[in-house]
Amino acid sequence: MADVARLAGVSSQTVSRVSNGYPGVNEKTRRQVTAAMEQLGYRPNSAARALKRGEFRTIGVITFSLATTGNVRTLEAIATSAAQEGYAVTLLPVALPTQDAVQGAFSRLQELAVDAVIVIMEVHLLDAATVTLPPHVQVVVVDSDAGDRYTVVDTDQAGGSRAAVRHLLGLGHDTVWHLGGPEGSFAAQRRADAWRAALEEAGRTPPPLVRGDWSAESGYRAGLELAARDDCTAVFAANDQMALGLLRALHERGRRVPGEVSVIGFDDIPESASFLPPLSTVHQDFGEVGRLCVQAVLHKMRHAGAGPGTTLVPTRLVTRASTAPPPGADGRTAPGDIGPAAAGENGRGRPAQ
Repeated sequence: MADVARLAGVSSQTVSRVSNGYPGVNEKTRRQVTAAMEQLGYRPNSAARALKRGEFRTIGVITFSLATTGNVRTLEAIATSAAQEGYAVTLLPVALPTQDAVQGAFSRLQELAVDAVIVIMEVHLLDAATVTLPPHVQVVVVDSDAGDRYTVVDTDQAGGSRAAVRHLLGLGHDTVWHLGGPEGSFAAQRRADAWRAALEEAGRTPPPLVRGDWSAESGYRAGLELAARDDCTAVFAANDQMALGLLRALHERGRRVPGEVSVIGFDDIPESASFLPPLSTVHQDFGEVGRLCVQAVLHKMRHAGAGPGTTLVPTRLVTRASTAPPPGADGRTAPGDIGPAAAGENGRGRPAQ
C-alpha cells in the first residue's frame, strides 16, 4: 500500500479509501491510485479487510442434493446474484437429510467464515423444534414451510398446481390423477394438497395419489400403473422428469397422448418442449427465486431487526401438445395426438391466457 501511495503521489489513507470503495475521493485521484495499483500488481488483502470490517463478503449455501433440476438452477442463480453484489458463495452439500447433519452444516459454515446462509432444503427438518440455527447468522430458506420462524423464498407451488388441474378440468376431463413427489418433500406436499383442493372445489372426488421420487424412472413405473386404468384420462405430474417417464410408459402400453390421456408437468425444464409430445407444464422462475434469496439475506444483514416471512414467486402455465379434451368430448381427434402410430408436433410452447 505504501508503494502504491508513493507511485500515485498520495497518502496511504487515500489508497485505503480507494481500495475499499469509500466515497470522498475525487475521480482524478481515484484514477491515479487505480493506475498505480495495476502497474504494481497490487490487490487488497481480503482476509485482512474481513478482520477489520467484521464481514467476509461470503454467503454460505447448504443443500441436500444437486441431482434435482430446481436445486441446480436455484444455486446457479444464487451464485450469479451474489457475484453481482460483490459476494462469493461457499457451498456445503449435506449427505443425509437428518437434523444432526443440518446442525453440523451450520457449525461447519461458521468455521468457514460466512456472513449469512441460504438453505435449499425441500424436507421438513427446519420445521422441527430440535433444529436450532446460530442466532448471529442471518438465514434465508428456499422451499420450506418455516415462514413463521425464518425468511422463506419459494415458488408459488399451490398456485401453479391449481392452474394445472383447472386447465385439465377446463378441457372436459372428469377428474385428474396426480403423480406426486416423495413423502417428506415440502414442494411435493404443496403440489399434492393444491391438486386435491382444486378437485374438491370443482366437486370432483380426488383419485388415489400415485407417488414417485422426482426421477423419470419412478415416473415410468407409476405410468405403467396408470396406463392400465381405463378411467385415467388426465395426469398432473409433480415435475417434468416424472412426466417424461410417464409418457414413455403410456406409449409402451398403447395409450395415445393426448388422444386418450393428457399429461401436464411442473418446472418447465428446457427439454420439456422437446418431449414427444411437447409437454404442457407449469413454469417456475428459478432465476428469480435465487435472486430474491440473495436480496433477502442481504436485507437481513443490513437491517438486523428484519423479521421472518414468506415471499412467493409466481408461476406460469405453458400449454403445449400433451393436453387436449378427453376422448369423445367433441367428437374430433385431439390435436397433436401422439401414440404408436401418430405423428409428431412442432414443440412450440404457448403461455396460457
